Amino acid sequence: MTAMETRPPYAAYAAIVTTFSGGLAAAATLAHVLGREPRERNALDLVVLGAATFKAARTIARDEVTSFLREPFVEGDAHAGGEEPLPSGDFRQAIGELVTCSRCVGTWVAAGLGSLQILAPRAGQLLTWTLAAGAVNDWLQAGFAGLTAKANELERRG
Repeated sequence: MTAMETRPPYAAYAAIVTTFSGGLAAAATLAHVLGREPRERNALDLVVLGAATFKAARTIARDEVTSFLREPFVEGDAHAGGEEPLPSGDFRQAIGELVTCSRCVGTWVAAGLGSLQILAPRAGQLLTWTLAAGAVNDWLQAGFAGLTAKANELERRG
């Protein structure tokens, strides 16, 4: 293999999956020990958790404010977003792949928010609803920008 064809960091991937699974098991065990049971859930809970997960995952993987999290694991300047993981073939590459992929880190966010809602319901609900409101704001802002751009374009034509 050449330097450009480095082998994927399978051992690091396994460590990440083990950490994720272990974290969920630890949260479930702690919830059991503390006698915390999940409350009944409905479709709104899933929508809110999904929106919160979307917002947090995009913030971690793309926003400037979280570039300090990505910086050690990416090539170039993480401040701009859209950076690439280090092609090192080791744990740093695997973490870089995780923190630059909003879908990948979203699974971790969803697990964290779900666990927090069981272990510390008030904090979990506050954080989840705050992030969900941020996601709705993002969509509304994008929609408004798109509509005004289209209206301006139609006005220029007519």
